[in-house]
Amino acid sequence: MKSVSQRLPAALLIGLLSIAGCGSGRVVLPFTLDASTLTAPHAAEFATTEDAIRGISAIMVRDLGLPLPYTFTAYVYSGRQGFERGLVDDANVAPVRAAELSEFAVGIGKRRQLLLNDEGGTARGREWYRLIAHELAHVSQIELAQGEGRAEQWLAEGTAEWAAFNVLERLGLDTVANRRQAAAAGIRNHAALLAARLDLETLGNPRGFTVRHLREGSLPTYQLAFLMADYLITRDGFPRVLTYFRSFERRQDRHANFHDTFGQNLDQFEREVLAHLKSVVR
Repeated sequence: MKSVSQRLPAALLIGLLSIAGCGSGRVVLPFTLDASTLTAPHAAEFATTEDAIRGISAIMVRDLGLPLPYTFTAYVYSGRQGFERGLVDDANVAPVRAAELSEFAVGIGKRRQLLLNDEGGTARGREWYRLIAHELAHVSQIELAQGEGRAEQWLAEGTAEWAAFNVLERLGLDTVANRRQAAAAGIRNHAALLAARLDLETLGNPRGFTVRHLREGSLPTYQLAFLMADYLITRDGFPRVLTYFRSFERRQDRHANFHDTFGQNLDQFEREVLAHLKSVVR
């Protein structure tokens, strides 16, 4: 399946079609990419979730260089129960895992799938757009790696937040600097910083990341992941991070791929980024 990358700077998602109307509690939105036209979207133009997905996807491809699949499908559900059922029926998530995810998540990015819980149909504005961008970033990461759950989970989540905050900045709704400041304040008393041990080995796998954020708090755990990813992106550049995700297409080895891409092992990076985090929370 083709993907949109920096070699295709002009891309706009078109061919939007709603299947199964609002009365069913589930709307299916197939997207197809067309490289012929692209316009700079504004948040004020997002009258619907469809508009938001299309516009945010354009920003991610054109401005951030994040590839997206040539085709993907968005599923929008009207409540938690429908979202949980959709994770099982539409995304083939195990029922036990779907029940767990639906308790705290309102969006999931799968391979060529975007699943959103728009409970009440009124979830609009900055955080809704952040959620869409975050989950679209996961769709991109999965496409790059040609599979799910292969890369370091803290880096996948942190990079998704980084991409989402950059989208909000381009929409004029927030700034990355504001999010950095909020994240630094949010992790000041984080258990990992107080213990001087991030434990990237646990944060690096999907299950371990879930356990950590349920135990230590979702917001500070995602803020921690964002600040670590932001540090790595600032240090080595965003294209290098995309190269890291691509490395899983040819070899599924978390530790070797991190070392080969960034020139250090996870323990070395943990020590380096821990010193950085301590400096930004002072």
